[in-house]
Amino acid sequence: MIKPRIILKEIKPYFDSPEAIIITGMRRTGKTTLLNYIYGQVDSKNKLFLDLENPLNRKYFEEENYERIKGSFELLGIDFSQKAFLFLDEIQFVKNLPSIVKYFIDHYKVKFYLTGSASFYLKNLFQESLSGRKYIFELFPLTFSEFLQFKEVSLKIPEDARDITQPMFETIAPLYEEYILFGGFPGVVLKRNVEEKKKALKEIFSSFFLLEIIQLGDFRRNEAVRDLILLLIQRMGSKLDIQKISRELAISRPTLNEYISFLEGTYFIKRIKPFTKGKDAEIRKRTKVYVCDTGLANNIVQLDMGKLFENSIFQNLRMKGELNYYQRKSGVAIDFILDKKVAYEVKLKAQKSDAKKLKTMAGELNLESFKIVSKNYCPEVENAVYGFMI
Repeated sequence: MIKPRIILKEIKPYFDSPEAIIITGMRRTGKTTLLNYIYGQVDSKNKLFLDLENPLNRKYFEEENYERIKGSFELLGIDFSQKAFLFLDEIQFVKNLPSIVKYFIDHYKVKFYLTGSASFYLKNLFQESLSGRKYIFELFPLTFSEFLQFKEVSLKIPEDARDITQPMFETIAPLYEEYILFGGFPGVVLKRNVEEKKKALKEIFSSFFLLEIIQLGDFRRNEAVRDLILLLIQRMGSKLDIQKISRELAISRPTLNEYISFLEGTYFIKRIKPFTKGKDAEIRKRTKVYVCDTGLANNIVQLDMGKLFENSIFQNLRMKGELNYYQRKSGVAIDFILDKKVAYEVKLKAQKSDAKKLKTMAGELNLESFKIVSKNYCPEVENAVYGFMI
């Protein structure tokens, strides 16, 4: 039985639509599992599942004449005289796939379910050739609520932090600590002990580096990309100084920007822009960088809890909408602003003074509300929430 994922509720309304459904996201976030589940839900025998990571399956798509591809599908059991369903996993390995998908949608009304791990490729190519014929959904590592379901832990967490007693907090805290330290990759969460989790995280990174960077990226200097990854993890939650990083790695700024865009396009990192509402000269222009998963980051570079906690909050907030940050030249800052409406400040242990400062800043920026996000117990702080409530 599939473990519940939030994204499934978002996809289900489009099961009966004619458009292709594309599920994209970082490797090992559960795209193949989700695709297999949807395959099982489709009440038809006229369906086909192909894993395009397998070179033999890619051969079906090498024909320039798409009718010959149709013939191959027919040999595999697809009847195009009735509604057909094609499930294709890891589509980034077939460069001409968007035009093939368009052809079969337009000529045979095939319903496609597709997965891929490189958004820069999928979004650019599919936007040009499948305009109006697709829906794209992004799958990320588990949120904390999904983590609890994968662990088969039944906990009803109150919506108001004031309703969380200290015994209740101490029940949740060890689980949340595990979530921060080892992250939300499903295969890691399901491992039974620390050593198995660490081994699984190493394998995830090795797979990402081999299949995305070496194979898909095809860069001339893979070691420079590796060093950039290490540097970005060390600086997660910080603003990027492209000129400084360029000097440190001895690579040109255009090349550095290409590498960073690739890492973001394959979901390893995410940059968030500064918040701006009107002409505010105090907002700095640099983006801040976060990593896809705290467990993966911490397994590559040993990080302090402050960085890990902030990155974990980022992982859960990104599911809720657009994120920005705010910082004045004086150094006063807000960690996250969600949908230009709600301010979030992240603290290991929130204090009343933190809430007072944030309330003032949120008011000056005309934001609708604010929340202080604390890792530790803080029952007396106004508008406080705990990390496990995000």
